[in-house]
Amino acid sequence: MDGNYRKCVGIVVYQNDKVLLCERKDTPGGWQFPQGGIETGESLIEAARRELREETSIISVEPAAVIEEPLRYVFPSQIKKRRKWKYDGQEMQWVLFRFCGRDQEINLQTAEPEFCRWSWEAIDEAPKKIVEFKKQVYIEVVKKFKPEIEG
Repeated sequence: MDGNYRKCVGIVVYQNDKVLLCERKDTPGGWQFPQGGIETGESLIEAARRELREETSIISVEPAAVIEEPLRYVFPSQIKKRRKWKYDGQEMQWVLFRFCGRDQEINLQTAEPEFCRWSWEAIDEAPKKIVEFKKQVYIEVVKKFKPEIEG
């Protein structure tokens, strides 16, 4: 897949055998894992911690696994036009964190809220709830992280 892809980190947070899914404010019914750009000079884990804190207020996590090989998805044309993005899609590396805090730590009312609700779900639910254009990436993430989560 040639093109201009934004470098991002996707973040899966788990406790017991459930993962954190968040519903986007701008897409009712659109659930996803937290994610965001990797800033210049930032390590993958640093970017994941920063994005997780910015989007969910969560800081009580321990790294459990990573997917360093980038997984890509392409933005549908209507999304590119609506948001006026210069990127064709996103190229994502993924981090799995074990949540060691309490649910009260999760606060979506952040400086720039992206999500309106959150839920602990079985990891197999993530590909069922994600928008279609990200589905294949989520299937790969589930395949790689499920053994660690359910282990």
